[in-house]
Amino acid sequence: MSRIRTTHAGSLPRPPEVLELVVGRDQREVLAQPGAAALIESAVRDVVRRQVELGIDIPSDGELGRVGFSAYVTERLTGFDGPPQPMSPPVERSMFPEFYADVQAGPARGLGFPTCTGDISWTGPEAVERDIATFTSVAPNESFMTAVSPGQIWLNFRNEHYPSDVEYVLAAARALNNEYRAIVDSGLLLQLDDPGLAMGWNRAEMASRSLDEYRDIVAQHVDAINVALEGIAPERVRLHVCWGNGEWPHVRDVPLEEIVDVLYGAHVGTLYVEGANPRHGHEWRVFERHPLPSGMLLIAGVIDTVTNFVEHPDLVAERIERYASVVGAERFMAGTDCGFGTIARSQPRVHPTIAWAKLESLVEGARRASAQLT
Repeated sequence: MSRIRTTHAGSLPRPPEVLELVVGRDQREVLAQPGAAALIESAVRDVVRRQVELGIDIPSDGELGRVGFSAYVTERLTGFDGPPQPMSPPVERSMFPEFYADVQAGPARGLGFPTCTGDISWTGPEAVERDIATFTSVAPNESFMTAVSPGQIWLNFRNEHYPSDVEYVLAAARALNNEYRAIVDSGLLLQLDDPGLAMGWNRAEMASRSLDEYRDIVAQHVDAINVALEGIAPERVRLHVCWGNGEWPHVRDVPLEEIVDVLYGAHVGTLYVEGANPRHGHEWRVFERHPLPSGMLLIAGVIDTVTNFVEHPDLVAERIERYASVVGAERFMAGTDCGFGTIARSQPRVHPTIAWAKLESLVEGARRASAQLT
């Protein structure tokens, strides 16, 4: 190892003109607006250039043209033509009712996803090839593109068509394999975004379920990921797992230690977890008790993405050194907890200027950690 490399979770601040295109719209409506494609292409060029200049080793296209990290699939999959439904509320809504009433907070606020009312099939070759062409025209040799996981479809989009959750998730998996193959075949790394693997335990409908029952659901979703990755080399794939990109209590979050063994069953080369937020910052020790499988790498968030604090580079370096001490510096990469724009909002939680300052601190913290570790 010569140094600790840096990356992030995918979504980056959208410029105002792009926000006007995507906020509050279904993905199928975005490119119908005059000049949309040219605006998005220009924004992608700028965001890639800025990442490279900052020193991010493995950049993305920033998900700039997407209305959300999962909501974009209506452009690529059939079956989602039912009325929008809000996300299931978190268990904490009943535990902290005053908080939710006062600030109208929480992951379900203002968000709605179309209902699945028909067969899921792939109709997105033109859309994915367009995004790939835009990105690869300016991307460095090693770059990544995000894609939603089958299990996240289950979490975000209500199923009113398939007779069981298992059939629903597997149908999504088989369709999404087309998108995954296109990304990897283009030479890009594929990042699967699946907050639902951990975040699902926090949903209201899980309040009466046992942890063993939830682990079974996680295992089903990992199996679906493996179906979706059929024919794709694991080393070209990283799996991002988190507890929801929101500033709420998180006291119901499932501990990483309770599911990490199941996550290791995914056919991926890199596992990507949160490590900076206050509810999970201690979980670097999980990898002492549950070592990474042979050949698997780890990315951990060492930068928070829901507050406007800019982490000191020395704190970033300290977080990196903790992970490197248990998994080995050669198997670790530093990232952000989540994306900065997972859902397009007219008023992002983290101001764009702060988001870029945080990424600058990430790069500097990795430089300082590298000096200590080599």
